[in-house]
Amino acid sequence: MELSLATRAEGDHTVLEVGGEVDVYTAPRLRERLIELIDGGARRVVVDLGRVDFLDSTGLGVLVGALKRLRSVGGTFALVCDKEPLLKIFRITALDQVFPLHPTVDAAVADTSAPGA
Repeated sequence: MELSLATRAEGDHTVLEVGGEVDVYTAPRLRERLIELIDGGARRVVVDLGRVDFLDSTGLGVLVGALKRLRSVGGTFALVCDKEPLLKIFRITALDQVFPLHPTVDAAVADTSAPGA
């Protein structure tokens, strides 16, 4: 399956909508897009995984790398995910303790808008 990436602004947040499968073959495209956004000045990034059907360890690594890159420049990073199979991956890997996970983009934007977020 193909990977789709679409970016939009939600106030001062950059929302990256991801669709399809994030695996060893497609993860480099996701990594490049996230780096491009952060290097381009995005500091409040929300990655919407609502249309992702599959996420492997390579994809998780890309998300962790983006989180580290954003934190190093004082940014915030949040994930939108409401699919139980994907949430299970985050719980099993304990990454649910690392990433702010939200059911909707609105919830993610509201959370990362709080002072100190």
